Amino acid sequence: MTESLFQSSNVLPQISQPQVWIRRLVWKIAIATLLLMAVGSATRVMNAGLACPDWPLCYGQLVPTRQMNLQVFLEWFHRLDAALIGISAIALSGLSWWFRQKLPKWLPWATTFALFLIVFQGILGGLTVTQLLRFDIVTAHLGTALLFFSTLIIIGTALTPYQGTGVAGKLRWLGLSAAVLVYLQSILGGLVGSRWALHQCFGGSQLCNVMNAHILGVVPPTLATIAVVWLAWKTPGLNGNLRTLANVAAGLVSLQILLGIATFRLHLQVEPLTVTHQAVGASLLGVLIAFTVLAMRDSAPESII
Repeated sequence: MTESLFQSSNVLPQISQPQVWIRRLVWKIAIATLLLMAVGSATRVMNAGLACPDWPLCYGQLVPTRQMNLQVFLEWFHRLDAALIGISAIALSGLSWWFRQKLPKWLPWATTFALFLIVFQGILGGLTVTQLLRFDIVTAHLGTALLFFSTLIIIGTALTPYQGTGVAGKLRWLGLSAAVLVYLQSILGGLVGSRWALHQCFGGSQLCNVMNAHILGVVPPTLATIAVVWLAWKTPGLNGNLRTLANVAAGLVSLQILLGIATFRLHLQVEPLTVTHQAVGASLLGVLIAFTVLAMRDSAPESII
């Protein structure tokens, strides 16, 4: 997803140069966060969560060259990416407050909230190691990452030039409902992964209720996403950017269902498939959030940028 997706040929409000800088930084951090979640998923499925036995260093070193193997690399790179995102979040918040006179009034507070989330995420990351991958902490770690990612998408989409047509109507509420349901389903998927529910159910008929809850839980977000896509197709005069996002959501939810079936059938034995399943779910969440923000801006009397 890039900001060019939302460009419009209509006349748009004049925006300041600091706002352009911040918008570009937000999208870069969002992409890095998506990568971070994918690496985190790979770390989990490769049993590398405790490959570095200490925190925040790894074997007491910034770069554990002697102990480096695939598992150590995954855990170490996951921490490196998280640290870079944390530094970027500090810069984002600092720039927002420094140039606050030239920016929307809500922006410094939004970036401060994002900074709070990434700090809290770092604390949870440390606890996942010191508490030996306790499932509730691991699940909260994923949930906070998704919330941070969602916050970045909201900020980036709100700052992107856009000219609505005023016909979005109920699409904003449908989009919001679909996004919330996808988020909750992602958390449930994280719980399945952190408790290894699929393996335990197939191996000893344990935690099957957790696994089945995730399987049945796919129905509400799928139906909500389909409703968003269908209404977007049926709404005349809808901005082309909203139609494009709806089409992307349709493709992602279809792919996600196929990946979920394949992952289930293969008993999580194909690690790249499992990682892709996580990444596509996060991408679907981001697309639905961007759709919702644009739909709300479409219905607003004035642009919020």
